Amino acid sequence: MEVLKGLLLLVVLLVSVERSDCVRCFAKFYLDSGECDEELGEVDEDDCCQNPQYGYQATDGECRSCGPPVWSPWSPWSPCNVLRGDGVRQKRRQCFGLGDCENADDKLQTEPCNGTCFDDEGWALWSPWSTCSVTCGGVGVRKRERVCASHPDCRIACSGPSEETEGCTSLNACPVHGGWSPWSSWSDCSGSCIDATTPTRERWRSCSDPAPSSDTEPHGKSCPGDDSQTQSCSEIPNCPVDGNWGAWSPPGPCSVTCGEGLRLSNRKCDSPTPKYGGRNCDGPSSQSSVCQSPCPVDGFWSGWSSWSECSASCLSPNKASVRSRQRSCSNPEPSSTPRGAPCRGELSQSEQCHWLPHCPVDGGWGPWSPFSPCAVTCGVGAQVSVRKCDSPIPKYGGRPCPGEGRQTTICHTNTHCPVDGLWSEWSPWSDCISGYDGKTITCKKLGGKQIRERECLHRAHNGTLCAGFRLLDRRVCYDVKGCYIKGSWGGWESWSLCKPPCGAGSRRTRTRLCNPDYSGYSRTIGRQREEATFFGRPLLDCGPLPVGEKKAQAEPCVNVPPCT
Repeated sequence: MEVLKGLLLLVVLLVSVERSDCVRCFAKFYLDSGECDEELGEVDEDDCCQNPQYGYQATDGECRSCGPPVWSPWSPWSPCNVLRGDGVRQKRRQCFGLGDCENADDKLQTEPCNGTCFDDEGWALWSPWSTCSVTCGGVGVRKRERVCASHPDCRIACSGPSEETEGCTSLNACPVHGGWSPWSSWSDCSGSCIDATTPTRERWRSCSDPAPSSDTEPHGKSCPGDDSQTQSCSEIPNCPVDGNWGAWSPPGPCSVTCGEGLRLSNRKCDSPTPKYGGRNCDGPSSQSSVCQSPCPVDGFWSGWSSWSECSASCLSPNKASVRSRQRSCSNPEPSSTPRGAPCRGELSQSEQCHWLPHCPVDGGWGPWSPFSPCAVTCGVGAQVSVRKCDSPIPKYGGRPCPGEGRQTTICHTNTHCPVDGLWSEWSPWSDCISGYDGKTITCKKLGGKQIRERECLHRAHNGTLCAGFRLLDRRVCYDVKGCYIKGSWGGWESWSLCKPPCGAGSRRTRTRLCNPDYSGYSRTIGRQREEATFFGRPLLDCGPLPVGEKKAQAEPCVNVPPCT
């Protein structure tokens, strides 16, 4: 029972452990635009933000900084929000980082402006519609555009889209380009043997698969190439040539190595000589007795056949494309009794078809390289593995390797990166007191001192200290808070910004300057002759204002956008 309780407690503890959300982690965050760059991958938010220079993108799609809270720069003033008359313009800034920035509500400023777009042009005329994206066979799209001809400060005059699209239909039928039918079988050879000319055979194809259209504009294209092919019948035998006797020779001695030798007058069967199985000459070749012992007949080659087609239509790096031709020892065949000599030489020949174009070689990936070392010493980083498209390299119009040549994986150092310190805003100035004994010097013409402080915030994990190392600021002063001082009326101070900066009831104010007369005070204090500051709001007496003049003015800010 105790063991079961312990297991239940362990389960409760494991369930209670909070895990941060999985986010897309980026190695760079740009403070001026609030954008992330150089994505590393998906990790826990806590792991990503071990480096304050990083940014991350959560499920809402917004990019956030992993650093301490800091304000972005103020944006430029927007154009006036009305074309004519009184309006306002605004500028904004954003707080990026983990936590809230100081003065968190000070992110929008508004001031009045006057719209001067009295003769604004707005949109220019629409351009003509473009041609339809299809020229035949159904529905396509076409578009037209317009440009905003207004001055950049008057662009609000151009509302609506700058581009329009609409469907368009082409009723023309698309041309059908011709395609060849398969080749027919080879015809029979035009002769049964080779005579003065070599017989041929043919095969045909028709431009009918499909036939080119003639009822479209433009017409369909005819099939490229020839509609017939002719091939020599080089493999058939030569036509027989019958022999015919020549003239008798003068009688001569008989000298034979076979049969009987005679003193003979001979004639030759050479007008023409029988060939390719043709009949020998009729009658005796000698006018005396004939030696009847048969002589051996040596073999002799027939003519070479035509070259075959190449074994491939292009040159492959792995297998050669070759063609061959043959001949036979049949012109005549060697006799068997007595045995004639066989033909000398090759029965067949082959050669490489080196004149063919190279076959396209599609690219193939080589192996992945080992992952690089982790690129960071703190936080999370990326390890990279690459592969090259070199097994083989794409050549001769072959396709490049599909897919990526680079892959990454996230590495965890489990070490938080240093977080550098950032100065806080200065505190308000302290009361102005005597620099000797710390006593109050209000309304006395005695120089004093006052200080203000700031803190070096957010420093952690051995980050650097804030630049400057100055935690205190000091100045010399006179304390005139609530003191009666004569003065004289001056001009107006500058108008304030619109308060509140959005929504209803926004207005701005200004007051007339009552310039105090500090002529009884020394402008410098101390041995260092530091320039004095008059601290506090004195009770000024500038006398009555001229008739009709006011001490303060306020006016509404009109056309202020609602708060979002």
